[in-house]
Amino acid sequence: MSIDDAVLRSNDPVLLTQALVRCPSVTPDPGDSLDLIQAWAEARGFVCTRIPAASPSYGVDNLYCRWGSCAPLFAFAGHTDVVPVGDEAAWSHPPFAGSIVGDKLVGRGAIDMKSGVAAFMAAVGRLVEQHPDLPGSIAFLITGDEEGEALAGTTAILDWMRAQGEQADHCLVAEPSCVEALGDTIKIGRRGSATGHLSVRGIQGHAAYPDRARNPLHPLMRMGLALSDTPFDQGNDHFQATSLQVVSIDVGNPASNVIPAEGRLTFNVRYNDIWNAASLEAEIRRRLDAVYDDYSLSFRSSGESFVFAPDALGAAIAKAVEAVTGRRPAYQTNGGTSDARFIKDMCPVAEFGAVGSSMHQVDEFVTISDLEPLTQVFQRLLADYFGVSA
Repeated sequence: MSIDDAVLRSNDPVLLTQALVRCPSVTPDPGDSLDLIQAWAEARGFVCTRIPAASPSYGVDNLYCRWGSCAPLFAFAGHTDVVPVGDEAAWSHPPFAGSIVGDKLVGRGAIDMKSGVAAFMAAVGRLVEQHPDLPGSIAFLITGDEEGEALAGTTAILDWMRAQGEQADHCLVAEPSCVEALGDTIKIGRRGSATGHLSVRGIQGHAAYPDRARNPLHPLMRMGLALSDTPFDQGNDHFQATSLQVVSIDVGNPASNVIPAEGRLTFNVRYNDIWNAASLEAEIRRRLDAVYDDYSLSFRSSGESFVFAPDALGAAIAKAVEAVTGRRPAYQTNGGTSDARFIKDMCPVAEFGAVGSSMHQVDEFVTISDLEPLTQVFQRLLADYFGVSA
């Protein structure tokens, strides 16, 4: 791609966000977004490596960039892939135009999470320009596979890092963590997430002759209530209570006078560190067995819960946030999953970014007046981390 020289030279988070939004990159196609970041980084002395998916047919690409060669290594992680735009006609501005409307920069990926990537690019660009002899190293871990199944994104980068002997000491994921105002929330962990598919078998028959059939929907309803009505726990100091939500009940029966042969129920569980996937599945099966025995269950966790005590990385981020915004952020672990669930196995990780109220919506936007303070938070964090002036 041809990249505007002004973008390559820029440490302005607004201009960089616009440039990234203007790179259509719906999962798994990265568009030109990784090319832009790589060109920008190489212009500042980063050594960059493209890390494709193990299966070329998947089409995902990833990028690892490192500035410096000595320890400690501070990593920023993010993704440039975005969800589909949906009904493009419903957008007030083209979704990949990066339009500025008042104090909003509108576009798909503007808040989730191209503005976070742009802000840490700008912060790092300013810091290494000011301190070319910085006593340590900085890395970017950028994936094109976060909004999809995440099968070939950050995990591929981490596998490559292990093979190369690359080890980050701390990592910040610039996901939009804040709820109402920039600086109000830092994520120091995440709940685990698991999905279950329950199938109850019966015997099909006429609804007028129930004695000749066996209705699977009656036990299926009771099994759903057994899963959802009794709390799994009350939560703890860092986590909300575990939540199981039934998300789908399917029968596939168009007739009102037929007892179906099978009923299916799908549920999702967001669980805290009182459980792991194995113990949670065991508890779910215990509850189901107490209701009915002729069923099948598939159960898959997409990531275990984790939390890092906020007295290290979380506290360092909070110090920088308070210095720039005047707000003392709360430490939280709620919300969905992120690629921090993979990075936790390499080093302490936390998440901090702008207000994420418009994620995945039509007319997704980032508040422009938040971008410079966000950049300053990242720059202040790095300066404190390496012991230099901001």
